[in-house]
Amino acid sequence: MKNGLAQENKNKKKRRKDWTRYERKHSLTAIHLDWHTSKIDKKEVSAALDDSSRYVLAGDEFDAATGGNSIGIVEAVLDEYGWIRKIEQVITDRGSQYYANKKDKHGRSESEFDAFLKGHGIKHIKARVKHPQTNGKIEKWHDLYEKQRIKFERFADFVKWYNTVRYHESLDTKHYLQTPEDAFWSRLPDGCKLNVFLKRMDAGL
Repeated sequence: MKNGLAQENKNKKKRRKDWTRYERKHSLTAIHLDWHTSKIDKKEVSAALDDSSRYVLAGDEFDAATGGNSIGIVEAVLDEYGWIRKIEQVITDRGSQYYANKKDKHGRSESEFDAFLKGHGIKHIKARVKHPQTNGKIEKWHDLYEKQRIKFERFADFVKWYNTVRYHESLDTKHYLQTPEDAFWSRLPDGCKLNVFLKRMDAGL
């Protein structure tokens, strides 16, 4: 502009809307689920990602992306963390593993996955069609999986590194960086934190 090679664009000087972070306040309020085909070994990968802390609660690499395997992941979360608090919501896309795209002769449609969540009092939030941002947190995790998975012998080793070693840039606080594990425990409601403390005291931990 100083040398007359460009012109000022007043439209670009307008203040943009403040960026809004959409995330639940507390851990275990909602989890993201999605399926991803690994470019490394062509396995079908799925994980349950906590919306608030980005902590991977459960997951694995499978031979097939199915509704049954999806249910198994949620069951693993309930078995491991259900004593802390119950999951309130599960966020997925409209893939056939989660959502019944066809209706029966009575005009009803309910997948095995939907029925499972309903039986446990968990709300199923389905992403809008052609709106991947709804499940953007798990999509971002899939990107990291493709870049880093090859460095680890087992899927569990990769998840442990992701949860407990790598600082997550989206979890910055005013004072320090956090891992997903740090954020998961710190973002539990106070009542849950007390319950965890008492359980650990009883176990002598």
